[in-house]
Amino acid sequence: MKLTLKIWRQPDAATAGSMHTYDVDDVSGDMSFLEMLDVLNEQLNAKGEEPIAFDSDCREGICGMCGLMINGEAHGPVTTTTCQLHMRSFSDGDTITIEPWRSTAFPVVKDLVVDRGAFDRIIQQGGYISVNTGSAPEAHSVQVPKEAADRAFDVATCIGCGACVAACPNGSASLFMGAKITHLGELPQGQAERDSRVVNMVAQHDHEGFGGCTNIGECTAACPKEIPLDVISQLNRDLRTAIKHGH
Repeated sequence: MKLTLKIWRQPDAATAGSMHTYDVDDVSGDMSFLEMLDVLNEQLNAKGEEPIAFDSDCREGICGMCGLMINGEAHGPVTTTTCQLHMRSFSDGDTITIEPWRSTAFPVVKDLVVDRGAFDRIIQQGGYISVNTGSAPEAHSVQVPKEAADRAFDVATCIGCGACVAACPNGSASLFMGAKITHLGELPQGQAERDSRVVNMVAQHDHEGFGGCTNIGECTAACPKEIPLDVISQLNRDLRTAIKHGH
């Protein structure tokens, strides 16, 4: 395939960016999207030009590092991570527009790389349990209903890629935050700090500049791990309960 790529280039956070156009040839449908960008960067290196900066790590859809707006969609036309999007989803002669995540809370570092440290700071405010459990307990000493265990496991699959924020018209991180709160809220070990957790995480979310949730649902549609929208309802219920308890 031969493709035309319109890519956001930005030297650093303090410098204004702009779209640049590149042509790339000999793209196989079996390539991942990031492998296609690797090919382009090899071409740029050969010409002595600055390669395009983009995030990646495992390239197996696990770590959540990759994340691009592709033709206006978070991670592109298939509900998966960018590294698992394959070029067979495109056709010869296509023009593809590639941009970084669109969010004030995710400032651009360089080109397609954004700083998602805001997620880390939300987690630092409560995305953990600090109960001293001593040595590892026997597996059946704390009984957890299977329904609760299954739900906790399902929402714990959130990899923090940020697609929910990029897809949301409001730039809300409520799906990410709801997944973390629901994961711990379903387990006995998470109950001791349940109220303070939700209050502190929501406060940090708002401080970081994320928008409010209006239940549009674009977040869960773009989520590569299919985190359900109802975790946001759980987040709101926990917040109301915490406020009633005086937090």
